[in-house]
Amino acid sequence: MQSPMPLVVILATGGTIAGTAAASTDTTGYRAGALGVETLIAGVPALAGHRIEAESVAAIDSKDMDIATWQRLAARVAHHLARPEVAGVVITHGTDTLEETAYFLHRVLAPAKPVVLTAAMRPASAPSADGPANLLDAVTVAEAAGVRGVSVVFAGAAWAAVGLRKVHTLQTSAFAGSDCGPIARLEGGVMRAFREWPGGDEPLGLARIGMAPDAWPRVEVVMNHAGADGRLVDAAVAAGAAGLVVAGTGHGTVSARLDAALARARESGVRVVRASRCVFGPVLPLGAADREAAGELSAAQARVELQLALLQ
Repeated sequence: MQSPMPLVVILATGGTIAGTAAASTDTTGYRAGALGVETLIAGVPALAGHRIEAESVAAIDSKDMDIATWQRLAARVAHHLARPEVAGVVITHGTDTLEETAYFLHRVLAPAKPVVLTAAMRPASAPSADGPANLLDAVTVAEAAGVRGVSVVFAGAAWAAVGLRKVHTLQTSAFAGSDCGPIARLEGGVMRAFREWPGGDEPLGLARIGMAPDAWPRVEVVMNHAGADGRLVDAAVAAGAAGLVVAGTGHGTVSARLDAALARARESGVRVVRASRCVFGPVLPLGAADREAAGELSAAQARVELQLALLQ
């Protein structure tokens, strides 16, 4: 007797993949999150032969992603992963904050089953919409034996959450994964894996993120640039920031005046993390005692990491 297809749960949060515009040629002036998840699935006829359940968690543009939505999403992902019949979870999302949500779920849940995020750069109403292919690829990855952890499937590639970056404002190949390259590629519905899927990390757990959103520690991002004088750091501290991520130049370097402002912030008890404004490349520790280097995390992901750390 043939075994049934693996069961995949699709959780929708909105984004361009569910966006529509008045004109099919408009790929920038659309309304994100306009379509329901059932409509998205119906728009991919190849999914008819798959075992799928669907649920809407939110219907937002991901530029508006917030803590409350993260909390709901993490809880629903955890709920479905705990069901023995569920092979994996797919999340439809916007591209703008995709790298942050993926890293957040990686740190909070560190799932043994696959959690696959996907999105689109063109709305569903566009004749060249990329969402249907991305959604089909994401379901294919979530069903595959041996896949685990949080990944992002986009434009025919599967990326680990850690170090993921959105690298283009308009192109459909909008994501890259720092120095690591993709975990796998999908070509003609066939997945070719190149390295191990993420896993083995200790999850922080849902209890860590249970605090009311308004009570979460405030973490701001500042940038080093020509003429940076540190006044934004002083303003952030005065406004109640508990942590600061500095997107430094090059290997996380900062100007003398910005460095002085960061020193004042540390003295007042504010946690500081050094990332880089460069698209690729890590910020490595400057010695064994250095706990501020962001490693391969982007400034946006380093902010998520610092906020989760401060929730302790």
